[in-house]
Amino acid sequence: MRPIVLYPSPVQLDGVSLQGNFLYRGFVENGLSAQHCNYDSVMEKEWLYKSFKPDCAIGIGYWGNAPDLIFEPQENGIQPVPWLNADGWVSNYHDKLNELPLMFTTSRWVKEIYNRDGVSNPNIFPMPIGIDTNEMYPIDREDERVVEMRKLLDVPDNIKMISTVGGDITSKGAQEVLKALAIVDKEFKDWVYLGKSWVDGKPYYHRQAENEIIRELGLDRKKIRFFGGALSRNFMNVFLNATDVYAAPSRIEGFGMIQLEAMCAGRPVIAIDAGGCRDTVVHNETGYLCKVSEEIKLDEEWVYPHMGFAEKQIIRFDQPKTFAYRADVNDLAEYLLKLLTDDKQAAKMGKAARKRAEKEFDYRVVAKKMQKVIHDKLGL
Repeated sequence: MRPIVLYPSPVQLDGVSLQGNFLYRGFVENGLSAQHCNYDSVMEKEWLYKSFKPDCAIGIGYWGNAPDLIFEPQENGIQPVPWLNADGWVSNYHDKLNELPLMFTTSRWVKEIYNRDGVSNPNIFPMPIGIDTNEMYPIDREDERVVEMRKLLDVPDNIKMISTVGGDITSKGAQEVLKALAIVDKEFKDWVYLGKSWVDGKPYYHRQAENEIIRELGLDRKKIRFFGGALSRNFMNVFLNATDVYAAPSRIEGFGMIQLEAMCAGRPVIAIDAGGCRDTVVHNETGYLCKVSEEIKLDEEWVYPHMGFAEKQIIRFDQPKTFAYRADVNDLAEYLLKLLTDDKQAAKMGKAARKRAEKEFDYRVVAKKMQKVIHDKLGL
């Protein structure tokens, strides 16, 4: 096997770029001869196709990237093996996807979305995203880095810190967390909640709605803090170690990379029993999975030229499609209370989370799993 990995490169801090970079690194460190480049870098791809002569192109993205990840390698005589998310639904390229001898999805749920939307290819294999468990790791609470982090965040030693992290925290379930904290606060008051988003923007990241929820529920605004910006992985590892409970009952989640990073840091995770979270968090062992209280269904949706359509238009569905979920707030409050008031249980779950991350999701482990599937299915 002689793969080229196509993803947003050079490596960036977004999940798709990290997903591709970890796979490439895993291949190389496992002894494979591999190359990588940006999936839309025409000149570099042409050079690598001719000089490196890969036998497969593993493209990271979603179905809308099919021209770069699938069609273009095929035109150059290279077998495409896409590793895809769904971005909520699959509206195009069904025939081409169904013809592939092998494709990967980031979770079982993403495979279900492809199947639901007409990609019935029997050669779809869920493959988790790998992570560097040496880069994201547990740090003792007394370590100066963690001590200074909590000081920076103004979190005293006697206060429990709950956090949610994402490109935007609304999609990670922050509004459901706020509603659950209103219940928690009646029994346990020594907490702060920190939400970290990619950009500290308004109103795109729904901050106005979240502030309104805080006012309506009568929550103490001093106990809730939002911040944003691009931060190093070193900083985020210490931030997660400063956290007592990581809570992200995501409304839509193709995998849950930040949840996995929290697990690497030895933190118990509260997620939702839907989407990709089911593949990372083991209920009652590494954290808790909240019940789904509501499914958000749509009868129609917009499509655009960048999705392979001639013009912007609305597609109407034969039957409503689920595009998002909402976690049960009472479930969420119950699990928050358990972890905030039982240090032994939280530590036990955090330790189990770290162990699971090392065993199942280290990038070298994932690369080896993918290599075996490609060998078994394609003979490469």
